[in-house]
Amino acid sequence: MAFMAVLESDLRALSAEARRRHPAVKEGAEHAILKLRSLSSSSEIAHNDDILRIFLMACEVRTVKLSVIGLSCLQKLISHDVVAPSALKEILSTLKDHADMADESVQLKTLQTILIIFQSRLHPENEENTAQALGICLRLLESNRSSDSVRNTAAATFRQAVALIFDHVVCAESLPTSKFSSGGQISRTGTVTGDVNRGINLSESLENEFVSGGPSLVRETLTKAGKLGLRLLEDLTALAAGGSASWLRVNSLQRTFVLDILEFILSNYVAVFRTLVPYEQVLQHQICSLLITSIRTNSEFEGETGEPYFRRLVLRSVAHIIRLYSSSLITECEVFLSMLVKVIFLDLPLWHRILVLEILRGFCVEARTLRVLFQNFDMHPKNTNVVEGIVKALARVVSSVQFLETSEESLAAVAGMFSSKAKGIEWSLDNDASNAAVLVASEAHSITLAVEGLLGVVFTVATLTDEAVEIGELESPRYDNDPPAKCTGKTAALCISMVDSLWLTILDALSLILSRSQGEAIILEILKGYQAFTQACGVLRVIEPLNSFLASLCKFTINFPSEAEKKSSSLQSPGSKRSEQLVDQRDSIVLTPKNVQALRTLFNIAHRLLNVLGPSWVLVLETLAALDRAIHSPHATTQEVSAAVPKLMRESSGQYSDFNILSSLNSQLFESSALMHLAAIKSLLSALHQLSHQCVAVASSAFGPASSQKFGSISFSVERMVSILVNNLHRVEPLWDEVVGHFLELADNSNQHLRNMGLDALDQSICAVLGSDQFQDNTPSGSHGTSEQMGTRLAELRSLECSVISPLRVLYFSTQNIDARAGSLKILLHVLERHGEKLHYSWPNILEMLRSVADVSEKDLVTLGFQSLRVIMNDGLSTIPADCLHVCLDVTGAYSAQKTELNISLTAIGLLWTATDFIAKGLVHGSGGEKETGILDVHSIPKQMDGEKTEELALNISYTMNEQSSLINIVDCNKLLFSVFSLLHKLGADDRPEVRNSAVRTLFQTLGSHGQKLSESMWEDCLWNYVFPTLDRASHMAATSSKDEWQGKELGTHGGKAVHMLIHHSRNTAQKQWDETLVLVLGGIARILRSFFPFLKSLSNFWSGWESLLLFVKNSILNGSKEVALAAINCLQTTVLSHSLKGNLPEQYLHSVLDAYEFVLQKSPNYSGNTVSKVKQEILHGLGELYVQAQKMFDDSMYTQLLAIIDLVVKQAVVTTESFETEFGNVPPVLRTVLETLPLLCPTEHISSMWLSLLRELLLYLPRADSPLQNEEDESEHASMSDHVPDANMKTIADIPNGTASISQTKVQASSLSSGSTTVLTTGIPSYLFAEKLVPVLVDLFLQAPEVEKYIIFPELIQSLGRCMMTRRDNPDGALWRLAVEGFNRILVDDVSKLTVNGGPTPNISKPARTHIWKEVADVCEIFLVGYCGRALPSGSLSPEALRADELLEMAILNILGDRILKSPIDAPLNILQRLVSTLDRCASRTCSLPVETVELMPSHCSRFSLTCLQKLFTLSSKETDNWNLTRSEVSKISIMMLMTRCEYILNRFLTDENDLGERPLPAARLEEIIFVLQELARLVIHLDTGSVLPLDPYLKSGLAEENHDKHPHLLVLFPSLCELVISRDARIRELVQVLLRLITKELALDKVSLAS
Repeated sequence: MAFMAVLESDLRALSAEARRRHPAVKEGAEHAILKLRSLSSSSEIAHNDDILRIFLMACEVRTVKLSVIGLSCLQKLISHDVVAPSALKEILSTLKDHADMADESVQLKTLQTILIIFQSRLHPENEENTAQALGICLRLLESNRSSDSVRNTAAATFRQAVALIFDHVVCAESLPTSKFSSGGQISRTGTVTGDVNRGINLSESLENEFVSGGPSLVRETLTKAGKLGLRLLEDLTALAAGGSASWLRVNSLQRTFVLDILEFILSNYVAVFRTLVPYEQVLQHQICSLLITSIRTNSEFEGETGEPYFRRLVLRSVAHIIRLYSSSLITECEVFLSMLVKVIFLDLPLWHRILVLEILRGFCVEARTLRVLFQNFDMHPKNTNVVEGIVKALARVVSSVQFLETSEESLAAVAGMFSSKAKGIEWSLDNDASNAAVLVASEAHSITLAVEGLLGVVFTVATLTDEAVEIGELESPRYDNDPPAKCTGKTAALCISMVDSLWLTILDALSLILSRSQGEAIILEILKGYQAFTQACGVLRVIEPLNSFLASLCKFTINFPSEAEKKSSSLQSPGSKRSEQLVDQRDSIVLTPKNVQALRTLFNIAHRLLNVLGPSWVLVLETLAALDRAIHSPHATTQEVSAAVPKLMRESSGQYSDFNILSSLNSQLFESSALMHLAAIKSLLSALHQLSHQCVAVASSAFGPASSQKFGSISFSVERMVSILVNNLHRVEPLWDEVVGHFLELADNSNQHLRNMGLDALDQSICAVLGSDQFQDNTPSGSHGTSEQMGTRLAELRSLECSVISPLRVLYFSTQNIDARAGSLKILLHVLERHGEKLHYSWPNILEMLRSVADVSEKDLVTLGFQSLRVIMNDGLSTIPADCLHVCLDVTGAYSAQKTELNISLTAIGLLWTATDFIAKGLVHGSGGEKETGILDVHSIPKQMDGEKTEELALNISYTMNEQSSLINIVDCNKLLFSVFSLLHKLGADDRPEVRNSAVRTLFQTLGSHGQKLSESMWEDCLWNYVFPTLDRASHMAATSSKDEWQGKELGTHGGKAVHMLIHHSRNTAQKQWDETLVLVLGGIARILRSFFPFLKSLSNFWSGWESLLLFVKNSILNGSKEVALAAINCLQTTVLSHSLKGNLPEQYLHSVLDAYEFVLQKSPNYSGNTVSKVKQEILHGLGELYVQAQKMFDDSMYTQLLAIIDLVVKQAVVTTESFETEFGNVPPVLRTVLETLPLLCPTEHISSMWLSLLRELLLYLPRADSPLQNEEDESEHASMSDHVPDANMKTIADIPNGTASISQTKVQASSLSSGSTTVLTTGIPSYLFAEKLVPVLVDLFLQAPEVEKYIIFPELIQSLGRCMMTRRDNPDGALWRLAVEGFNRILVDDVSKLTVNGGPTPNISKPARTHIWKEVADVCEIFLVGYCGRALPSGSLSPEALRADELLEMAILNILGDRILKSPIDAPLNILQRLVSTLDRCASRTCSLPVETVELMPSHCSRFSLTCLQKLFTLSSKETDNWNLTRSEVSKISIMMLMTRCEYILNRFLTDENDLGERPLPAARLEEIIFVLQELARLVIHLDTGSVLPLDPYLKSGLAEENHDKHPHLLVLFPSLCELVISRDARIRELVQVLLRLITKELALDKVSLAS
């Protein structure tokens, strides 16, 4: 309805415009409006002529406004299909009339209307209407009166009308409707590769159109529309040829315009010409003739035909015919192509050649076109090779650049064009460019087109080759299989034929441009072409082109300076600098961007053609080797790409990034060998081998830079071989022999550098293969599947492993070069360290190789071989097959026995220990075949293993030996162990002390470590075959070896004399060295006995072995060296000590040890020297330790034997001691050891009676009772006191407990008792040295003794200590009396303390015995204090310090007597107490009893001693508030009487002496004494019980008893004497007497009496 509204509006406008001058039009318009309103829809308009008529009427008026309105409305009606077809003729007639009008708008409206007619359903169906419509357009186009806009619109309208007509033909003839292009040349992209890709896509669409959608047969009959189109085509052809168009009624038309339309038709309606024969004939006979005529260039161009645009259209049309119709127009196309090729080299304008080159370039970049041309012409024997001609023509254009005067400028322009094209910029000259510049640009343009054409051919070949691969005619080079023998596909054959005919021409041209060009874009394009063509050759398997292109490409990769350049530069340099410059030039390599891109291209090719390069690899590898040298050369650089880039950035990012990228590509190329098929890899390896072999031959004879280059190539080949091997580990076996064969050649080369290179490569290869997945599970139990599969798998593994390891053996045994042998051993070491656990089948070869190394004389080889063995023994025993273990042990033994390197022998012995650890684990895991299960048996496990040993054993049993445990069980572990023991036993006889000592240690350490795993039978074999024979052999060698002194190793010379290394005197003879071995054997036996004695003693013949050991020990002690003797003792000691405490030592073994010691000591006086003394000391120490550990096992007889041994040692020491030590007051070492041992010999509870024997034994070594040390008074007094000592409970020395006694003990005691004095015993011990050391030991032992035994021996001990104390007179400076005093004090204090604590003596001690003890105490105190203390000594006999110490000692005994004994509740009888107090009183009488003259001479310490004794009397008499007991009361009573007597005597003697002296003063000691007495009397307060014994009248006593506090009744006794003192001349005396008298007054209560009261 909108359309009808618009139409009505137009009718009103028409009516308004015509109402004045044209009323008929106005009426018609109004009538039409009414008519229009009566219609229901727009479709009804077509059936009503009134509306159309009014518009035609308006046009007929031929006024501009009405015509414009009328034509516009006609257009709307036609567009909406509301015009009946019958009206078309009238409409065209109207349009024809309007075309003649001069108004431009009317003309344009007319053209629009015609175009709308062709686009609508009114499309003319008959020739007349069509011709009339097209004629209108052509008249306006050719009319001189038409404006430019009208002409242009007419041309466009005509072109569109033609297109619509031909579209109508396509539709009417049911042809494919798609079009190839919009006409003209294919637009160019940024690169030739892109052009080829676009061309092939368009060609494919065209091919697909005819193959799938087009008619299957060519047709000769035409439809009406087809005929109409054919008439049009014929007229156009005639017009293009310069003739007239009869149908279109046009005499002439611009040929350029017509050619353009023909070119459009040819390019867009291919299906019409290919399907409809009439059209094809017009094309063949008329159009082709026209074009052939037009393209001829044998005469000057005239008029329009000479214009470039016309020539371009002709050439484009020709191009379309060749491109689209060459299959049907063979002859015509051949003519066209021949003419085009010839035109290039004719003397024509440059622009014309450029146009032709553009056409040829178009053919080259269109893969389908080129393919069709080549198939139709070059591959057809009767036709011309047009493609080859095109390529050669293009190549001639390219090669012409070298003959141009402006070749460099042209090449630069070419590079610029490629660069602009790569950036998507249209290259153009400057506006003010000169003619010369234009000429250069034109030449460059032609060369550019030629290069692009050649590249198009290259990429076309590559594209077609890829297509052949895609459709299956060719195998992709990536496929992992061998290529077919021959290519049979059509496309493949086409490609091969194209390559064969074109490659040489293309290569020459491209290599020329590449060598002369520097632009990045052109280089990239050409290198892309190289890459594409080379890859295509590789895929096609055409070898010669492939190798040629590769060789050409490699020339552009790396620029090495030629020898001529080097010589010329060296000649120009000064002589002093020549060598330096040669060095600099030698490796001066500069990689330009072209080089870098060429290298990248080479890598791309190699990656693509991995599987097909074959022999061509040599070319690639030579270049890559050079690159590798450049990468690793310190003088290699990359050329700067742009000077605008900052230098720092260029250096950091440019050079190193290029090198890094190239290095990465170099590595990746060989890493990708994993994708190659096997034959290709072998070819690559063969090429590497060939390259290396060639260089080896040259490098051996060359020097200088050439040699280093060859070494670099060899290194490259070797590294890449290793890389290939590493990346093909999954299929290494077929490649192994060739790779390793070359490595072995290098390893055996005389050149050290090459040798090292081969060895390193061999090392890397072997380790890489062993580290691969194939060897991850290389064990017999690691395979899964059926037995057949497992067998096959194991066979493969065996073969591979043996082939991998065998090169080492081959290299070692085949070469005599020490370095090569060492290298093979180093590789073996690396293999064992990294992958030893993966080996299984190659162990025999490895061990054979290592065994042979042990026998060589070269130290380095032995060291390397042993390092491998050490890895095996330390880490690889669990992985070695069981049947190779004995070989492994033999090899270890061989290294232990070799004489080349001592340290290796020692370490190898340690490895044997490692082997025993491993074998012993097998013993734990294995099932015992014998009946004896050894220590693992329940009944044979010793008791000491029940704790920690059992846990350790359980841990060992739980140890899992992976899969080898099952294998080790197969082997007889016993035999392996005995094999180790046998080796160690043999090594124990080695003449090198270090080796045999190490072997001995290891033998016994292994037995000690794993003895619990050995069975009884194995132990018996070990003892009788290895242990005791080793002892016998060492003993024999020690006895029979030379005693000649050795000289150490010669270190050099000094002053013409040899200088030798010093050897310690203890090891400077063979005998001493064997003594050391013997010591180690004894130590080993000791360890075995210590660990396994409970088990070994159960063996059948062990006792005989023990006896032989004891015999050997005795002999060693008596006849061997000191260290052997000590080791023998230690052997026995270790055994008995370790098992006596645990109760595992039978008594007979203990007896045998004691007997052995006693035997040795009895024999020892026959030997002399330091050894005997040391042996005795060791035996004594051993006895002490033995007794401590085995106390429970000792009975009375064994203990008595022990004491007899001690006594024997002491007596021997006493008799034989004459050394200088005793002269200087030292105890001999043996006696010192006795003193150290005695404290350990305390008898245990079950032999407590032995305390008496022990203590009496010790008392015998102290001074005897008949020693003439006491005065006669003391002796008589002692005799009188000893009459009361009962002996009912005393035992004599001869009494032996339990009625048993040993012969030794009896003899000792008899000799002791029969000796009448101590002088015989101590003749050898001057100054009582031994007694001095013995006294503290004796006292300590006594204090530890049980109560009963203690009190039995108490009196004897007191007597002996007293005798020691009395040695003070003869030896006041000696320590014996002092130590005796201290011991005496300790004993008394201990006894009194126990009495105080226990409240009295122990009930089982009789009173007479205690009385005897106190009697002895009193005797000693009386004799020592009265006779030896407080006495004057000869002047200078003692130092002041000694005097002070002795005085302190005297005071100590006084304090103990006065403060501890007499004040404690002791059980001493009254007479003893009286004697003790009397002793103090006698000592206190020293000062007062001497004449005054004598007192003046008395030393001060004497008066101090007397005064202290007097003080003790005062203390004992005084009253104490606490600790008052019966004994204390008795003591106070005794002491008060003695004190009063002593005070009275002192007071009276003072008055007498004062009167006798007259005016002379009394001695200070006497004054001090009288003053002390007076002061103490004043302070003394006595107990009531004490006062009761004072001789006072009864009434005084009763009076004093009433008040029992603070009483001084003792002053009343002394009152007469005090009264006499009031006349003393000394005022101090008188004052003190005054104080005392006042106290007496107070005591008598006279102070309260006064006359006043």
